[in-house]
Amino acid sequence: MSTAERSTPQHPEPPLRWSLVVPVKVLARAKTRMSGAAGPHREALALAVAADTVAAALRCDRVRRVIVVTDDPVPAAELAALGARIVPDEPDAGLNPALVHGASRGREDAPGDGVGAVSADLPALRPGELARVLDAAAGWPEAFVPDAAGIGTTLYTARPGVPFSPAFGQDSRAAHRARGARELLPGDIDSVRRDVDTLDDLRAALALGTGPRTAAVAELLPAFRASA
Repeated sequence: MSTAERSTPQHPEPPLRWSLVVPVKVLARAKTRMSGAAGPHREALALAVAADTVAAALRCDRVRRVIVVTDDPVPAAELAALGARIVPDEPDAGLNPALVHGASRGREDAPGDGVGAVSADLPALRPGELARVLDAAAGWPEAFVPDAAGIGTTLYTARPGVPFSPAFGQDSRAAHRARGARELLPGDIDSVRRDVDTLDDLRAALALGTGPRTAAVAELLPAFRASA
């Protein structure tokens, strides 16, 4: 059957599948902006947020695999138990080189899949919203989703055969746009944009509805115990 025949309404071409790379910091250095609010629960919160993010991504039917880049054995063990593939932080030269390393592993496994990098800080992530974004990304060589603040980036993608060149860091929304990546803002993707770096971010994510691990740790924080 030809490609044209496969893509007719009677034989629609199947949606592109994806390998997603999730960078997870060593817990001792994670969620430092929430040290005051989280106190002794800061590392537990960081792990819970990452676990809920990875679990949601694995439930998305557009995602074939999740590759976690981390050098911390604690999240490595928990996220591997969820079904993620764990790779070390190489070449240990910062976030974007680590993402490129993880993406290269995804392309080794499945060169016909798209590759993407997603923040580990999306505890309210919904598989259906992620699928909507990935389907939109499939139409562009490179694409990205800005965070809720409109400054950073929560997801960057590259189609099969397209160089994987993430630009996470300060003002990453502007950096990705400057590199020619397509900005994606389809409707109803709040959970894909809501990353958690501050107490207010966590409140907003909880209002959307986080995964169970984040919700359980949040209940331990004084700010949420006082308002309960």
